[in-house]
Amino acid sequence: MTTRRQILAALAATTLPLPALAQTRTITDAIGREVVLPRQPQRIVNMFNYEEFTAIAGLEGWQRVVGMNRVVWEGWRPAIFARYRELIPNLATLPDVGNTDEGTFSAEKVISLRPDLLMMPAWAWTAGSTAREQIAAAGIPILVFDYNAQTVERHVASTLAIGAAMGTEARAAELAERYRRSIGEILDRVGRAAGPTRPKIHLELGQGGKDVVGNSYGSATMWGRIFALLGVQNVAEGRFTGNYAPIAAEAVLAANPDFLYIGASSWVNRPNAVRTGYGVTAEQTRASLAPYATRAGWSGLTAIRNGELHAIEHGLCRTLFDDTAMLYIARRAWPGAFADMDPVAALADYHARYLPVPFSGTWMLPWRA
Repeated sequence: MTTRRQILAALAATTLPLPALAQTRTITDAIGREVVLPRQPQRIVNMFNYEEFTAIAGLEGWQRVVGMNRVVWEGWRPAIFARYRELIPNLATLPDVGNTDEGTFSAEKVISLRPDLLMMPAWAWTAGSTAREQIAAAGIPILVFDYNAQTVERHVASTLAIGAAMGTEARAAELAERYRRSIGEILDRVGRAAGPTRPKIHLELGQGGKDVVGNSYGSATMWGRIFALLGVQNVAEGRFTGNYAPIAAEAVLAANPDFLYIGASSWVNRPNAVRTGYGVTAEQTRASLAPYATRAGWSGLTAIRNGELHAIEHGLCRTLFDDTAMLYIARRAWPGAFADMDPVAALADYHARYLPVPFSGTWMLPWRA
């Protein structure tokens, strides 16, 4: 009987290029690993953060991509994927290497594509340890990036590593410096404006609508990390193990937050979800958000009484433009400190400078005009 190990060995021996014969270089990835890769990788598998990849490598970078994790873009955010597919024809047919969350990530599939570089997010690196060890054993270099950690350091390291791999170092340096500068200014203004009492904020993922309690996020990742950087009180902090989970409705009522955020997006087959994104009007977003104000007990919450219930695009966290979401949250908490800064205009400017897809739609707004 042919074993799995023998299959992998055969694939590696018969289909892979010989990177040892090519000119190589060493770069440092987001988790501090030294990665030896060809000077100009020509066959790349990428598994996440496709908008970041596009901003760093440009549309031409996609000409070297031979495989991807389709579900995290085409499946999770199909309306956004469709806009990029119009500009990147090979997106329609790029082979799928699977996703660790669904247990479909396949070392055999990656190896069969004969890549000279695999780029994967830190969460997939951790979850797919067996598969990535098989891939590494087949001689394929692996670069790890990490935007989920939601730290300036990891964002910058990820951006510079991808830029180095793709040969777009100058563009990556510009993007990294823009992010570093923007976050620095926001936190500097917060530091000067914040008083002894920290605003209390609760965020919940709004995929299921008001009758479903969605995930909230702890301080180690995504929205929870943004709240930690801003120094606000996160209602969800300490209420679950791990990085995210729903919290009890009673806990929100008892906390009486000053601000309520519902993570929204352009999900499909989610009829009650709060809607944001390209092509979504403010009226559509508010109509999908309004039912949350009628939740049992919510009418008495400080946030509801003050009109501080907000929709915010869930895809705005763990990105190179998540500073725009941080700015929106900071501006609501300390309006006087950010009167001259517009988060929506900042997001539109980022699109104009770094993304091929024109900016449109609704991404963050309060439920009352």
